Amino acid sequence: MFSFPLCRSAAVLMAGVLLGACAVVQLGRDFPLTAFTSKVERGVTTRQQVQDWLGPPAGTGVEVARDGSRYDLWTYYWGKGKLPKMANARFKMLQVKFNRRGVVQSYNWSGEQAP
Repeated sequence: MFSFPLCRSAAVLMAGVLLGACAVVQLGRDFPLTAFTSKVERGVTTRQQVQDWLGPPAGTGVEVARDGSRYDLWTYYWGKGKLPKMANARFKMLQVKFNRRGVVQSYNWSGEQAP
């Protein structure tokens, strides 16, 4: 025979599964990709300008080129979808590469918004 706490735990777990089955999941923080691409100038735009436009990056890293040059990488991403199938999921990602002087060397993006 089941004890009351076990039944209550099972009921709470089942309710969580049922609610989670239709939950909306969001990753990262939305950002204005089109506004960024309309303002950015390779070789001119600074880290501070990018941060002013988009806020702090979701992730940072370093890239080392074949010639030994080092670049700082900032990553912005946002995704949203409805569980369980995520059939109508939306996602966008932007990665900005800065040179030693903190100026945009290049950037790449992927997702639903084309600049």
